Amino acid sequence: MLTGTQVLVLGGDARQLEVIRKLSELDASVMLSGFDGLLTPLEGAIHVELRDDVLERIDVLILPVVGTDDDGEVTAVFSDRALKLLDEHVSKLQKHCKVYTGMAKPYLRHLCENHGIRLIELLDRDDVAIYNSIPTAEGAVMMAIQNTDITIHGSVCIVLGLGRTGYTLARTLQGLGAKVKMGVRREEHYARAFEMGFKPFYIKDLMHESGNIDLLFNTIPTMIVTAQIIAKMPARAVIIDLASKPGGTDFRFAEKRGIKALLAPGLPGIVAPKTAGRILADCLSRLISDDIRQRGDGQ
Repeated sequence: MLTGTQVLVLGGDARQLEVIRKLSELDASVMLSGFDGLLTPLEGAIHVELRDDVLERIDVLILPVVGTDDDGEVTAVFSDRALKLLDEHVSKLQKHCKVYTGMAKPYLRHLCENHGIRLIELLDRDDVAIYNSIPTAEGAVMMAIQNTDITIHGSVCIVLGLGRTGYTLARTLQGLGAKVKMGVRREEHYARAFEMGFKPFYIKDLMHESGNIDLLFNTIPTMIVTAQIIAKMPARAVIIDLASKPGGTDFRFAEKRGIKALLAPGLPGIVAPKTAGRILADCLSRLISDDIRQRGDGQ
């Protein structure tokens, strides 16, 4: 239980609703800022302004999956008002307060570092990333179906990157009957892809592998699907880039070449916000409980 723990949820989308419900069920004192447009009130949570007296007493600050932009603006889909996290806000936090987000841009990292506040990026965790790979893979398949006139079964697909998302996506495509080619950089990933029944190749050979494909899925957040690669792809091919913005594809050249290329970061929150929210909620509740226990042991 989280009885007595003061939590402020600052902005977010539908995923945060699941987080709020979970923490309220565990008896945390949950305060909300940036949710004034909610049509249905959330039981056990109260709405507050981002004031000093609120910030000075919280134990946990929860931000959206992308914590802030480069100017401190916080996404708040349930509010029409602009919401910003500023230096003056973080300076009011107690030193034991922890800030949780999915991924942090340099702005947020610098704020927390400057004031000695610990920042936890949930998407860096293997458990969260692996759970999130499930709705990501399903969303990628949905996009492929919507943007092609062929079945996944029998299609020739390239998946770039045998990381947590690439692994789940390649296995999902394989289960639907696709012929999956896996682009990797490391020898152990080549061996694992071979063991799983994919056709592995090294990414340095991507140009030679992209001449006769239907779908290319990229999970690597660096420019990897270059103009030279796209020039070799058949006109029918579709690129679905799952890497974080700006992705790893030359979208300008793809458009010039007439190849459909889609940037699709953050699919869990789009295609399955309830599931994605529960993943975050379960992880957050465990981390906060562990922190409370450790602080109690240290007293």
